[in-house]
Amino acid sequence: MRDLPRSAKALVWVRVINQLGAYVMSFLAVLAGPGLAAAALAVFGVAALVSRWLGGVLLDRFAPRTLIVLGLASTGSALLLLAAAQGAAQVLAAVALVGLAFELYEPATQESLARVGGRRDDLYGLLGTFAVAAGAIGGLLAAVLLPLGARWLAVVDGMTCLLAAGVAAFFMAREPPVVRAARDVRWRPPRRLLRLTAASTAFGCGYLAVLMFMPLVLLQRGAPAWLPGLTLTGAALLAPLTGFLGRRRLDAFDHEHVLAAGCAVLGVLAVVLAAAGRSVLLTVAAYLAWAVTDSVLQGRWQAMIADIAPEPERPRWFAFFGSSWAVAQSAVPGLVALVGAAMPVGAAAFLLTPAFLRRPGRRGSIDPHARDPAAAAN
Repeated sequence: MRDLPRSAKALVWVRVINQLGAYVMSFLAVLAGPGLAAAALAVFGVAALVSRWLGGVLLDRFAPRTLIVLGLASTGSALLLLAAAQGAAQVLAAVALVGLAFELYEPATQESLARVGGRRDDLYGLLGTFAVAAGAIGGLLAAVLLPLGARWLAVVDGMTCLLAAGVAAFFMAREPPVVRAARDVRWRPPRRLLRLTAASTAFGCGYLAVLMFMPLVLLQRGAPAWLPGLTLTGAALLAPLTGFLGRRRLDAFDHEHVLAAGCAVLGVLAVVLAAAGRSVLLTVAAYLAWAVTDSVLQGRWQAMIADIAPEPERPRWFAFFGSSWAVAQSAVPGLVALVGAAMPVGAAAFLLTPAFLRRPGRRGSIDPHARDPAAAAN
């Protein structure tokens, strides 16, 4: 943190503040209720996909700070509307508004971080680790608020978004918009980006199947109302240490190699979550192990894209690659409804991810920091 420029430090704290309340995603199914959960998650996913692409397009015209402030303020306002919504129509409309604002600032965040010199995997990992650590407090808040009603989660999340927007507006430096080359030429994603986006989509399906449905699964297995939030807190407390140690131990390995191995482990742990039956203790233990494994992967997806993307096209690369998560958000509810359970979906998606990842080797064999656009396109 000491060596980061002022704007990057401010961005880290913006994400930390935002993460203090960023648990509504995990409890959206609970907030919507069993009868509306699948529809609400699907609506959110479609809207978030539009939001991610819109954020990438707007990044060609506006500075990153402008979009970060706009995205956070819009998300906070939409969450407050969701907390006040009554009836299925109002809830779904509010969920759509949250989704449309939810991803606006994400391409701008990744671009702002990519402009910082030094080791990007450390920087992205630092951001992920700090955000997960802030989730420890968020998990405690969820443990306190959920017994009072899921709507209080949306209220607190909305307030933290608005506070984060204020911090970004006052402390982030003004940066120029990205200057793209050949604006009149239609941009097409290169083959490597397509492959990595497919991998990220599979990973996102697995990740969201576990994350979005974990609180509901615990409650269905007989856990008390305070336990889901406390479980998230436990995972968040473990993640900073395990993430730091994991990045140091695996620093010599290529991003794709580590991601492939990590996804295989996540898949096995999702199988354990699916097979836990009514055992609340085994479910919590398997989830904590899952969270520890995931912490080792924090920041690697983003650092990989930042390393290989040609600088003038980075916003489009981040927007296209990031759309994988919005696609996953749209697909997961339908897949869970089709299969009848969330954890088998997560297991299958994680185990499929390594098929899209290759180049298993050490960084010394292929320079992951190469900036050759022709190499990045292959």
